[in-house]
Amino acid sequence: MSPFTLLDALLAPPPAAGRGGWLKAHRYAHRGLHGPTLVENSRGAFQAAIDNGFGIELDVQASRDGEAFVFHDRDLDRLAQTPGRLGALQSPELDKIRLKDCNETIPRLSEIMQMVDGRVPVLVEVKTGRRDIAPLCQSVRRVLANVSGPVAIMSFDPAVPRWFRQNMPDMIRGLVVTEEGPTALPDRVRAGLCRHRDLWSAKPDFLAYDIADLEGAFVQSQRRRGLPILSWTICSAAEREKVARYADAPIFEGVAP
Repeated sequence: MSPFTLLDALLAPPPAAGRGGWLKAHRYAHRGLHGPTLVENSRGAFQAAIDNGFGIELDVQASRDGEAFVFHDRDLDRLAQTPGRLGALQSPELDKIRLKDCNETIPRLSEIMQMVDGRVPVLVEVKTGRRDIAPLCQSVRRVLANVSGPVAIMSFDPAVPRWFRQNMPDMIRGLVVTEEGPTALPDRVRAGLCRHRDLWSAKPDFLAYDIADLEGAFVQSQRRRGLPILSWTICSAAEREKVARYADAPIFEGVAP
């Protein structure tokens, strides 16, 4: 038995029975059910997911004044009609910026959660880019405190689930993981140690794992000991089969699995 097996069990125990059990029961549309006519992370994409009974995965970032807006990229250029850095703008400025190829503006998290109204589960990926994550986490907490229906937060940054564990302990918390990066053996070993470190710091209720790394020893050891595993981003029949074998639920784009 690896020493990490004991350390993982001690420092990041799996969730209690029944906690977040809904995570495995749904399929999640990545940034909404977007496509050629619907922009990702838009009201239209989220409504399409709701209409089809799919859970929703969405991204939130902080405006300059700390409000949670639903948008993936740090820069506005790819998805919005106005260039610039999202985090450099105040909330009233962002409220006026339109998304490309549609008449929608960038939505606030509060608006999307009101639109969902508990009808489908929501995974809120918190995107951090600042040293101080508290303003964004506080904004997300204010919104989610008044939400009915299943919802979870998740992040690549282990400080986010740690913050919610301390400040909103009932919230289901996930750690997003990819193993993409180092190829040299010493770097891979160091990266593996960092994954365990992040796991112990975050103490997540589930992992959201890169489909490319889903068969790896780390993630499968976490699944065996009781952590639910969601996997992103599922775009093909082969990936759907991989998720069915190695994970508990897909976060997908395109045709639903």
